[in-house]
Amino acid sequence: MPGSTASSSPPAAPAPSPADAAPAAPAAAEPDVLSRSEPVTLEIPAIGLTTGLIKLGLRDNGSLEVPEDKGNGAPASWYNGSPTPGERGPSVVLGHVNALGGHKGVFADLRQLRPGSDIIVLRADGSSAVFSMDHAAQYSKDGFPTLEVYGNTPGSELRLVTCDGYDPSTGRFNDNYVIYAKLKT
Repeated sequence: MPGSTASSSPPAAPAPSPADAAPAAPAAAEPDVLSRSEPVTLEIPAIGLTTGLIKLGLRDNGSLEVPEDKGNGAPASWYNGSPTPGERGPSVVLGHVNALGGHKGVFADLRQLRPGSDIIVLRADGSSAVFSMDHAAQYSKDGFPTLEVYGNTPGSELRLVTCDGYDPSTGRFNDNYVIYAKLKT
């Protein structure tokens, strides 16, 4: 692990004899999930956000497509290579933090969210997947933790991803800001 230092660990305890062994604990129940249904609309009441969702995939170079900015920050987009919101695994939604002409992007106010904030995804089958924000993190684009953001999860989770870390000298964003949320049961 980068930045960690090696340390010796204590020797393993001897295995208990069969008479000392405790009974096995029952297996943990699988978290509840919803069936597949593509997302249509994203709502975040705490910041007054309602946006339609478009479907985008990968570019030829393997990077994620991002919504075209037509001056108003464009709608957010669901990455169609991720599970639909409510299915098992992390569903990924991308949005701009700013827009052309100095306007706010669809995800401009994500930093105002706090753990416990509701994030609602209206789905094509008429159902809603309601998520609760767990935490947020800012990552350098050069050190983006792909597996942490896109890797499998035991339950249904949601990731909201936008740019961050604007550098006025280059006019580019050096970082990404990610909201992590879990399906409410």
